[in-house]
Amino acid sequence: MTSPSHTIDVPPPDAHQLTIGFIGLGNMGSGMTRNLQAAGFRLVVNDIRRESADALLAGGAQWADTPAAVAAASDVVITMLPTPRHVDAVVNGPTGILAGIADGGTWIDMSTSVPEVANHVRATTAHRALHILDAPVSGMSVGAANGMLQIFVGGDAADVARLRPVLEAMGDAERILHVGGHGAGYAVKLMINQLWFSHLVATAEVLSIGVKAGVDLGVLRESLIASPANSNFIQSDVLSILEHGDYDEGFAIALACKDLGLSIDLARSVGVPAEVSGLVEQIYRRARAQYGDLAGEMTPVKLYEDLIGVELRLADRGEAVA
Repeated sequence: MTSPSHTIDVPPPDAHQLTIGFIGLGNMGSGMTRNLQAAGFRLVVNDIRRESADALLAGGAQWADTPAAVAAASDVVITMLPTPRHVDAVVNGPTGILAGIADGGTWIDMSTSVPEVANHVRATTAHRALHILDAPVSGMSVGAANGMLQIFVGGDAADVARLRPVLEAMGDAERILHVGGHGAGYAVKLMINQLWFSHLVATAEVLSIGVKAGVDLGVLRESLIASPANSNFIQSDVLSILEHGDYDEGFAIALACKDLGLSIDLARSVGVPAEVSGLVEQIYRRARAQYGDLAGEMTPVKLYEDLIGVELRLADRGEAVA
C-alpha cells in the first residue's frame, strides 16, 4: 500500500538575508541606509564622497569603488541621487550598475526622476529579465532619518510585494503605496512636489497680504485652518518658518527648482498646460537667484517677507514680529 504523500510548506527566504547595494549617501540616502542597517540588512555602499559612508562602514557595511561593484555584490541595488542625469551616469557605462548586475537582478530607483532613464534601461536590457521599480519618496531628511518616509512605487505588483520588507525598513508601512506600472511612481512624486511648492507660494502670498493689511498672523492662520481653505501646509509644514525661522536647508532650493522643472517637462510631454506651476517655478528660480543654490526649499517665503519688511513669525501670543 502506498503511503499518502505529504506537502511540505517551505517558507520563503527571509528578505533580511538580502544584500542591499545603495548608491547615494546624501541627506536622504544617509538616513535610509542607517535604517536598512538597523533592520538587519547587509549593505554594500558607494557615493562620490567616501567619508559619507564612515558610520555605515563602522556598523559593518561594505564599501564598493564603483556602481558596477555595488551591483555585482548585491541582491538588490537602490539608487538615491539628485537628478536624472546622475541616475543615468550611475546606471550606464563601463563602471555603471548594468555592468555589474546579474541577469534577473533588481534595481530600485528612489530618486525624484523621470521615466525616460528607467524606460531606456528596460528597453535595452529586455533579454536580461531585470526587475526594475521606481520608488521615489516624500518626507524630507527627517522622514529619511526616522524611517517614516512615504514611498510611491511604480512597477510590477509581484516585485512590490517581494521587496516590501526592504521598503518598510525605510518608510511608513501604511504609506508605502503601489501607484501603478513602471513610471507611475516618478509621476506621482513630481505631482506631489508640484502641488506642495504651489501651496508654499500661495500661503506665503496670503499670509503676507493679510499681515500687511493689519491682521494678526496667528489669528489669520487660525482663521485659514478653520476655513475651507485649510491645508496640511498651513496647519503643519509652514510652522517650521513661523515658529523657528527654518526654511528647510536640508533640501536645497536648487533641487526644488530641479523638481519643478521636471514636473513642467512632464506636463509638456503629456500635452497639459501648466500655467500656475510655471509661475511657481519662476518664483522659485527668483528666490534661488537671490539667496543662492544652498538656501532652503522654503526660501520663497523670504521673498515675501523681504517685500513687506516683516518676518512671518508667531510670537508667544501669535503676533507677527518686524
